[in-house]
Amino acid sequence: MTITRQALPRRTFLRGVGTTIALPLLDAMVPALTATTRTAAAPIRRLGFIYIPNGVIHEQWVPAATGAAFDLPPSLLPLAPVRDQVLVLSGLAHRQADSMGDGNGDHNRGIAVWLSGVHAWNRLRNGGEATLATTADQIAAAELGRHTQLPSLELSLEVPTQMACDSADCFFGNTLSWRTPTTPNHMESHPRVVFTRLFGDGGSPAERREQRRRTGSILDSVVEEARQLERLLGPADVSKLTEYLESVRDLERRIEAAETESAIVSLDLPERPVDVPASLYDYAHLMFDLQVLAWRADITRVFSMLIGLEGTNQPYPDIGVPEGHHGVSHHRYDPVLIAKKAKIDTFHVQLFAEFLGKLRAIPEGDGTLLDSSAVLCGSGLGDGNAHDHINLPTLLGGGAGVFRGGRHLHYPADTPMTNLLLTMLDTAGVPLPERVGDSSGRLSLA
Repeated sequence: MTITRQALPRRTFLRGVGTTIALPLLDAMVPALTATTRTAAAPIRRLGFIYIPNGVIHEQWVPAATGAAFDLPPSLLPLAPVRDQVLVLSGLAHRQADSMGDGNGDHNRGIAVWLSGVHAWNRLRNGGEATLATTADQIAAAELGRHTQLPSLELSLEVPTQMACDSADCFFGNTLSWRTPTTPNHMESHPRVVFTRLFGDGGSPAERREQRRRTGSILDSVVEEARQLERLLGPADVSKLTEYLESVRDLERRIEAAETESAIVSLDLPERPVDVPASLYDYAHLMFDLQVLAWRADITRVFSMLIGLEGTNQPYPDIGVPEGHHGVSHHRYDPVLIAKKAKIDTFHVQLFAEFLGKLRAIPEGDGTLLDSSAVLCGSGLGDGNAHDHINLPTLLGGGAGVFRGGRHLHYPADTPMTNLLLTMLDTAGVPLPERVGDSSGRLSLA
């Protein structure tokens, strides 16, 4: 690494026509160096929240043993490559998602309570407002977002309008994230919109196509500035910058390929969302890769993602489950349906594990992107067949420099899941609120 007396600012951008590209952490961004002394950059803390719908098959999810000496059950086998940086948590509950006299609506109450810890209160039918609470991701965004271009990023692999509403509580089912008790955040499902939000000006689909026709890759407009920057960098930073910009270009190619594919398919299937890969696996990876890029460039430090909406009937033909997810989750103890639901659960864990693997493959400072992050993956329903909110499936990846993975921790029945949210906020250095929902204190991860 070249030793210089003047470091680049951590918030260094490449700017082009309609484009601003934030850069990853480079050695040149480490505060002033001398030949014998290095001052390490302050660690960046990040939080992610990934929601899986319709609960899980507990018998194939919860390990039989606790502590470090446990075997991964069938649904968690994809965690093997990152097992040492994942905590499996069991026994947690969201009792505020119970009916409390509201009748049906367990799915939507489950998704609403997951990051809020409060009972969804719907007064829409009487002309009032839908009221929830500021969710944990937005509590974090208010602090961590002060340092980034975007306070938070909200993503979804399912378009809300594809879901039918069969109860008044459906208002709460389309998002994980609430900025205030009366202001839900929109979950973006369009890869091109997400990419443009991170790096470009936006506009309508027609405007974006015309912009690409005129300008080509967004990188083309910043090539000269990138070359000038390279002259200031050491060999290691030049290599890191080149690899990062290539990852941006690769995402562009994949999004453009999806748009071309969707344009053809939509002639026969006009009801399909356009610009989204036909394969759910490819779609999920594209969206996760956008999030990796957003964290790597420090565009945001907080994200939430819906793998699917609660009650979704998304089919999974690629893994041998052509039936809708919700229907399969109501297995009624049919072993064939249980096996299919377990396949879906395993697929979701695979997506989570591969995301963690990508974070771990990216060096940052003295560790990796995963080392400085805490990523929660779970559901507001425990057993989809029973529609309950106990023993919630909960995985915590990363470590944020604080907790140690590779263990299964079991808690007493009905331990508030919101205690875990408090702990996550604490590990990220977010000033703690008095409580999150029904929390009773921080959850010990010892």
